[in-house]
Amino acid sequence: MAEVDPDSGPLPSVAETVLDLDAALAAAAEAAPEPTLPEPVRQRITALTAAALPGLPADEIPVPLRRVARFAPNRRARLGGPAIAAQLAADPLFRQRVSGRIVSEAGDLGAAVAGGLAPAAADPVEVAALAYLVRPDGWRDLIEAVGESVRADADSAAVAGQVREAEQRAARAEHDRAVARVEADKLRDELARVREELGQIREEARTASRALRETQAAHKRAADLLATEKGRAAKVTADHDAELRRLRTRLAEAESAAASGKQSAKDARSADDARLWLLLETIGQAASGLRRELALGPTDKRPADFVADTAADRPGALERSRPRAQDTDDPGRLDQLLALPRAHLIVDGYNVTKRGFAEMSLEQQRKRLITGLGGIAAQTGDEITVVFDGAERVHGLPPAPRGVRVLFSRKGDTADELIRQLVRAEPPGRPLVVISSDREVADGVRRHGAYPMGADSLLRRLARS
Repeated sequence: MAEVDPDSGPLPSVAETVLDLDAALAAAAEAAPEPTLPEPVRQRITALTAAALPGLPADEIPVPLRRVARFAPNRRARLGGPAIAAQLAADPLFRQRVSGRIVSEAGDLGAAVAGGLAPAAADPVEVAALAYLVRPDGWRDLIEAVGESVRADADSAAVAGQVREAEQRAARAEHDRAVARVEADKLRDELARVREELGQIREEARTASRALRETQAAHKRAADLLATEKGRAAKVTADHDAELRRLRTRLAEAESAAASGKQSAKDARSADDARLWLLLETIGQAASGLRRELALGPTDKRPADFVADTAADRPGALERSRPRAQDTDDPGRLDQLLALPRAHLIVDGYNVTKRGFAEMSLEQQRKRLITGLGGIAAQTGDEITVVFDGAERVHGLPPAPRGVRVLFSRKGDTADELIRQLVRAEPPGRPLVVISSDREVADGVRRHGAYPMGADSLLRRLARS
């Protein structure tokens, strides 16, 4: 029997020796490499840990996961999954803290797994996830068994998928055979129809052959008749030539008589011109006398004002306006039309401003155009009406210059329709100039006798002012 050295201290007890052995075995287990987790188990471990993170004290949460703990619940496992998995594998203390909370929340299942048991009715993935976190005896075997179960389920799903694909292919093949039978029936019906049509075509060909032979016989008869008619035509041509010579002789005599009558016609035309001038002078004097007789004075309203009162909105009291008219983009032509007596100029407002001043605001576009038209009204004394779409109307516009009428179309109407109403309201014969590059507007007003001109003619005329 060995002697005990009294200076070496008391010998360790059996319990202490067993505890040291368990600690050594646990350390050896921790030192072993992490097992390869099936994907469903890995996702469940991440979800359980992500759900438990906010419940841990802040000082117990590792620094890399503190930002993840502040994520929304639906983003925590999805965005912080890699960081959670890495921390669980590298930090046993963190895993122990998390597993304690998760096991307590899992209830009887957590207690059973912590005791090294796996209830038969429990979800294998849930058991494997709890076993990985708690790590009781045999936890690696539990995870391996779940991996085999998952692989078996995957194989079963693959086989089931192959069976479904085979069934689908068989169904498609059966459907294709049915379609083929239907198509074959259709082709047989089509073949019968084609054969019937072929018989009809052959009958028509025989009929056409008979008609061709009859036509050829008729052609021969017509050729014989043509030869006979050619002889007659030759005789008629000779007679015609003789008649033509006789008519030429008479034409020469008629031309001689016409030459002698031209002077007489000229003298008669001079007399007619004198009588016409006298008639026109008499009509003019009669019109002046009729105006005096009827006591007709200048009116304070014009046809465009009646249209404005019934079919347009006006931005306040307007000065009375004067006229203008047009046809091309030449400002010289515009000046010629404005020089006509009592001309009325009608302007499609936004059509002109958006072509010439598009970079300005709508208020500035209106102001610049109306100011320029005021200058033209002052120079020509013509009546000017500018029309804008009512959708852009603003209240509180400054008063328009003298001689310029500013109108806005009413709700539901367009400036184009208001322009056509203004043109139709004028009496026939009055010079009307409509400024618009809109082809429909130009064609519409031209039918009512107005002169349509493009927006560029007015813009160039304004630039010259």
